[in-house]
Amino acid sequence: MRFLTYHGLAPADLADKVDKVRAAIERDEFRSSDVKKLAVRGFYRAKLDDACRLLLMFADYRGEKACLALEIIRGHAYDRSRFLRGARVDESKLGDPGPPETSDAQPLRYLHPERPVFHHLDKPLSFDDQQDAALRQRPPLVLVGSAGSGKTALLLQRLRGVAGRVAYITESRWLAETSRALYVACEGAPEEQQADFLSYRQLLETVGVPAGRPVTFREFAGFFARHRQAIGFADAHQVYEELRGVLTAEPEGPLSREAYLGLGVRQSMFDAGQRAMIFALFDRYRAWLAAENLYEPNLVAHAWLPRMEPTYDFVAVDEVQDLTNVQLALVLRSLKVPGQFIIAGDANQIVHPNFFSWSKVKSLFWRGLGEARQADVHLLDVSYRNSDEVTRAANGVLRLKHAKFGSIDRESNLLMRPLAGMAGSVTAIATGSAAVRELDEKTRQSTKVAVIVLRDEHKAEARQRFHTPLVFSIHEAKGLEYETVIVHRLISAERRLFAELCEGATAGDLARDELEYRRAKDKSDRSLELYKFFINALYVALTRAVRQVVLVEDDLGHPLLELLGIGRAENATPVQLERSSAEEWQREAHRLEAQGKTEQAEAIRAQVLRLRPVPWQVFDRANLQTLAAKALAPGSVSGKAKQQFFELACFHEERLVAERLVEEGRFEPAAQYDAQRERIARRALDGFEGKNFKEVLARTEQYGVDYRSPQNLTPLMLASFAGNVGLVEALLARGASLEARDHAGRTALHWAIRRAYRDAAFAANAFGAVYDLVAPPSFDVEAAGRLLQIGREMGEYFFFSTLLARFDELYRVPMGRFSAVTSQFFLREPFAHFPEVVIKAARKRRTYVNGLLARNEPGSAYAPNRQLWVRESFGRYVPNPALSLRVASADGADAWVPLHEVMNLAWHESHFERGARGRLTGMTMEVAAAG
Repeated sequence: MRFLTYHGLAPADLADKVDKVRAAIERDEFRSSDVKKLAVRGFYRAKLDDACRLLLMFADYRGEKACLALEIIRGHAYDRSRFLRGARVDESKLGDPGPPETSDAQPLRYLHPERPVFHHLDKPLSFDDQQDAALRQRPPLVLVGSAGSGKTALLLQRLRGVAGRVAYITESRWLAETSRALYVACEGAPEEQQADFLSYRQLLETVGVPAGRPVTFREFAGFFARHRQAIGFADAHQVYEELRGVLTAEPEGPLSREAYLGLGVRQSMFDAGQRAMIFALFDRYRAWLAAENLYEPNLVAHAWLPRMEPTYDFVAVDEVQDLTNVQLALVLRSLKVPGQFIIAGDANQIVHPNFFSWSKVKSLFWRGLGEARQADVHLLDVSYRNSDEVTRAANGVLRLKHAKFGSIDRESNLLMRPLAGMAGSVTAIATGSAAVRELDEKTRQSTKVAVIVLRDEHKAEARQRFHTPLVFSIHEAKGLEYETVIVHRLISAERRLFAELCEGATAGDLARDELEYRRAKDKSDRSLELYKFFINALYVALTRAVRQVVLVEDDLGHPLLELLGIGRAENATPVQLERSSAEEWQREAHRLEAQGKTEQAEAIRAQVLRLRPVPWQVFDRANLQTLAAKALAPGSVSGKAKQQFFELACFHEERLVAERLVEEGRFEPAAQYDAQRERIARRALDGFEGKNFKEVLARTEQYGVDYRSPQNLTPLMLASFAGNVGLVEALLARGASLEARDHAGRTALHWAIRRAYRDAAFAANAFGAVYDLVAPPSFDVEAAGRLLQIGREMGEYFFFSTLLARFDELYRVPMGRFSAVTSQFFLREPFAHFPEVVIKAARKRRTYVNGLLARNEPGSAYAPNRQLWVRESFGRYVPNPALSLRVASADGADAWVPLHEVMNLAWHESHFERGARGRLTGMTMEVAAAG
């Protein structure tokens, strides 16, 4: 067995003992090193001496076994392990020493044949020689690689090695969020670093939150349809690309009419006469944006360039092909020192309008606008995602592109080498054949198969043949990865165009091992820009598949299929029949929703899960308000309403509600609030506390994984409050939302914190594991018109979350709020016993808490000052009324919502007497104040 060490492992005085363990394991001797399995997710430990242990895990790469040494645990302090994440280990309960169980070996996509060091994000990583070289190369650096080449993992590892304030920036918010989750999965961020993970929209908001929201192509298409007659020579996609990728793309500002009409032949898709009409449309486009409260990100970037302050010591830009030059210029303007960046992308994946080319990126550097005159280019040509046959077909598309149009630029002159270790298949079947019906039967119930079409308008036809909810247009294909991909009539939809692409190309052109660098001879030829979307669309569709692709086409003799060597299939035998479980469909719906693909997520819930509304009344904000009015109305005789209101008060610990029920509602049982609260509250946890939680999971299959209890809590909130780690894991595996909030703005994280502060046993046992599972990687706040991101590795994260979780505790008496948040609010027991994964030991000191409170109030000179609270008096704070949080809605959209509104402080204060002191909000509730 091979023995590898984590690149951050520093054995120091224990080096000799680690070497002894290494030698024993390499001889497959496990008992001499006292290797024992931990009851934590496949981890093991070896004994170094009486007090110290070596944390291990095991891996498998195509039958080759490896032991991975992760971390030295000194003094049996498993609770401080970076990798165990708060899980508790009792050495007295460990089994006998011996070899690892085969099922515990993590499968690796790659294992370097010689290098004895590995890296780790959410799983172990072994880098090949190209990747390792990129990891060591000095910035500035351009990293070019295909899908599955490991670009994102390399960016994150490069980011780890930089001290100071750093940023990871990409167009997709989903990619930014998942990358941050990977970044902090085991180690958190380095101590000497503060990291932001931002979508491009979020980057704009760090300079200033623009009015409105960014325009989408669908909205532009609606605008364009009203002007279609004036621009009869182009479709909406072409014009959108021209506006975004040409007219507004450069850092100097939108082109003037004269500059636009004077562009060279290959700088635009249109001739001068056509450009004149598009420029006239551009003026109407800007007026329409303002009228619809929308904004064009390029135009905002132009306005924000002078306002961008040097903020970051290092920046990593992922999927740079999704950005325009002005957007990239804004990113690089944020650097404190020119050239401290790494950018990564793949120009062959461009199916979104932006007119991107690597030569344009390099021209940005040459002009000095990117604050670096040049950058080294590093190429990654290995695909760890796609099978051999999928890679062969995708390379065929690139060879055809090269044969027809020459080299686009040196950076894109690259073929892939497959190393996924699968043969796979790429076949074609006829549109009207029985094989299509067989394929539909085999795939309609599987989460591992997706259908891809060329455009949105082609989805309806595809759905007539394939009854899976997983039907995507090529514009939605970004970020997708499926075991099998069915490409439905992509070639047939543009049969003549794809035939023209094949004219003059031969099988020999598609048999080259390498692409010779040569530029197109005819500099006046615009055909590449006209054909680019279509040929890139086919490339992207193919590379979404891990194992196999089935093309469904009208003409199996089409010259493109012949050139690519795609064989015909008489049936769907290569595709296995599979029926995914309800849990897998729930997880898939959540993943797609997080990526912004709400159409497919909703189709899963409607067609596959067939969710129903819950049969009980949920007391959300609106229903709670109605119930309060009914229960507290003068002369009300509704005992049911009063009892319901009382039980809700007990569960949510709203003492003022119980007092109002006694005084105004004449409901005497509410006088027993203190005696009854615990018993009534625990009833809501029935089924959530034990190891047998099948009924809870069954309800998620009936009503959805985020269904609401009568108290307006999701199952994840209740499981977190109950401290049921197994149930929390099961719900998250089904896609439970970390962002869902109750009537007081509390998430699952906040419910876990509430429990920890009132239950020392929970704090010492389940809290660490629950916290690690339900704490989102970050959240955004808006202060003084700018976005500030708070990552879970920052001190502000825990203390602000605790403020949201427990601020309602200050609303205890009808006369008003007589106290504010002080350091003692956070430091009260059992805070000192909270595990390391929740709060680091250095942050438990009173001086640290006082300093953190002071540095985040308006007027503090600390940068970045997040202005989370305001000071009422010395050392006493309340939530900042000028602060807003980004809050997700049920439809997947998000909006900035004032903090006091998120926390629903108006509800709490509506139960004060008139003239009560300490109010933070106006009386906006319909429920009249007491008295």
